[in-house]
Amino acid sequence: QVRLEESGGGLVQTGGSLRLSCAASGSTFSITAMGWYRQAPGKQRDLVAIIRDGGSTDYADSVRGRFTISRDNAKNTLYLQMNSLKPEDTAVYYCKAERLYSDATLYTDWGQGTQVTVSS
Repeated sequence: QVRLEESGGGLVQTGGSLRLSCAASGSTFSITAMGWYRQAPGKQRDLVAIIRDGGSTDYADSVRGRFTISRDNAKNTLYLQMNSLKPEDTAVYYCKAERLYSDATLYTDWGQGTQVTVSS
């Protein structure tokens, strides 16, 4: 099992920046990918960005060019640098870890979420 704890959320004005962090503990050696998701009130939880072993990344179209996902394996920490924030970025941001084992079993672990609010 992997435990995830997000931090770094808060209130920021339009055009501002925030950096989210997600500290992982437990069976971190088994993690094959990590990502950030977000969920606004009344909406589904959507992928924001993902980073895989080897460093490949993918971003939602709505954040590409503004957000950057990175991972410090030595610190077992995932980051999301968010620049040029917009009110529509307001949501609870969740960290997710994927563990894929040799028998093709996939496990997912979620953090508790951190609130990001962008004021207009």
